[in-house]
Amino acid sequence: MSASWPVALSGVTESIVTTLGPKHRYNVAALGLYAPGRLSPEAVTARTWGRTRTWRNFTERQCGFVQFIGDPVVFVDAALDICEQDDPVLESANAWVEVSVEKLRSRERDGTQVVDWKLVPVQTEIERTVVPTYNRGYGAVVEATVAASRLDVDAYDTDTLRRRIEYCESVVDRCGGPREREAFGRLRELVAVEPS
Repeated sequence: MSASWPVALSGVTESIVTTLGPKHRYNVAALGLYAPGRLSPEAVTARTWGRTRTWRNFTERQCGFVQFIGDPVVFVDAALDICEQDDPVLESANAWVEVSVEKLRSRERDGTQVVDWKLVPVQTEIERTVVPTYNRGYGAVVEATVAASRLDVDAYDTDTLRRRIEYCESVVDRCGGPREREAFGRLRELVAVEPS
């Protein structure tokens, strides 16, 4: 019997996923969750691009832990750095979902393998309830991180992505708080983006 998602999903919701790797440590990565109706009529789905650690661990183990966080620094590190830990759940997780994973389809797009996955909740836990507030800088960090994660994907234009990152940095400078600015500094370090 499956559990239910601890949050309502619509559009593409950014999350963090941990997947058990071959050295028995959990790889931490960003994962966009597609609400039902986007890639599958009834299921929550996710998409991996390329032969990433998440793709490998989903393929080999068919499971993972999806987590919802509010810390932009954790999001940048998960999306752009190689992070591993012993425990499946991050300390900063507001809620998490253990999921079973099933490959729906695989194809190639401009030389990059793209795989769509069905995610079925097995167990859920709400660690803390918060009243979410997001300044515009937070959204800009997420958007810049998504753009930065696609810089090495042939299907995307590098100049367009770099312009998007520069614009997002200007939003962080104007509208972000200390944690958003720290997150953007971390993004620049990880992808060698010069400050605008």
